[in-house]
Amino acid sequence: MEASFLTDVFLPLALFIIMVGMGLSLTLEDFQRVVIYPKAVVIGLVAQLIMLPIVGFCIAWMFPLEPQLAVGVMILSACPGGPTSNMITFLAGGDVALSVTLTAISSLITVFTIPLVVNLSMQVFLGEGTTLQLPFLNTVLQIVLITLLPVSIGMVTKKYAPRIADKGDKLVKSLSLFFLAVVITGVLLRERNNFISYVIDVGLVSLILNLVTTALGFAIATLTGLGQKRATAITVEVGIQNGTLAIVIASSPTLLDTPTMAIPAAIYSLVMFVTAAGFAWWASRRQSLSKA
Repeated sequence: MEASFLTDVFLPLALFIIMVGMGLSLTLEDFQRVVIYPKAVVIGLVAQLIMLPIVGFCIAWMFPLEPQLAVGVMILSACPGGPTSNMITFLAGGDVALSVTLTAISSLITVFTIPLVVNLSMQVFLGEGTTLQLPFLNTVLQIVLITLLPVSIGMVTKKYAPRIADKGDKLVKSLSLFFLAVVITGVLLRERNNFISYVIDVGLVSLILNLVTTALGFAIATLTGLGQKRATAITVEVGIQNGTLAIVIASSPTLLDTPTMAIPAAIYSLVMFVTAAGFAWWASRRQSLSKA
C-alpha cells in the first residue's frame, strides 16, 4: 500500500467508517446520562482527560525514547477512548451505557484538547525551536470532520432509520476491525526498515502505558465506590484509546505528516487487544463469582 494512498485516503476513510459505527450505537440519551449519574461520568472523564495525559507524559519522559516517538506516546494519551472500549466493556460485564457515554463525551472534548496536549508535548520533547505544530483551528475542524461528523451520521441513521442502523451495525463493526488491522499493518510496513528497533523501543512503553492506566482507572473507580459494573466500564475507557485517531493525527499530510509518531499508536493497538481480552475474562469471571 503506497504511503500517499494510506495517509491521504485510507486512514481518514477507515476512521470515518469506524466512527459511523460508533454513532450507530449512540442516542441522545447517552449524552443525557451525565445528569443521571454525574459522579461516574465526572470521575471517568477526569481519569481519561487529565490523569491519562499526565501518566503518558511521565512514561514518555522516563524512558529514553526518540523525541518523535515520545510525542507519539503523547498523541495517543491525548486521544479519547475508541469504539473498541464499548465492545470490551460489554464482554467484561461492565456498564455499557456508561462506557458509551464516556466515549461520546470524551470524543467531543478531545477535539479541543488534543491540539493543546500535542503542541505542548512537541515543545517539551522536540525543543521550543521546533517548527512542527498542530494548527489549532485546522486540527479542530479536521477532527470534527473525521470523528464527530460520522458519529452524527450514525446517530441520525439510528434515530430515523433504526432498521437500517441495526442491519448495518454488525457490518460496520466487522469493517471497523478489518480497517484497524489494515491501518496498523500499513503503518508498520511503511516503517518496516526500523520495525524491530521500534518494537524494542516502544513495545514495552506501550505495554506499560496500557497496564498503568488500566490499573489506575480501576483503582480510582473502585476507591470512589462506583460499584463493580461502573468500575469495569471506567477501567476499560481509561485503558483503551482510539489508536486509529492517533495514527491519523500523526500521519496525515494535513496534520503532522510524521509517520514515526504513529508507531506508538500502531504497537499500542496490538498490545491493547491482548491486555483487554485478559481484563475482560478476569472481570466477567469476578462478576460471576460475586453472584454465586
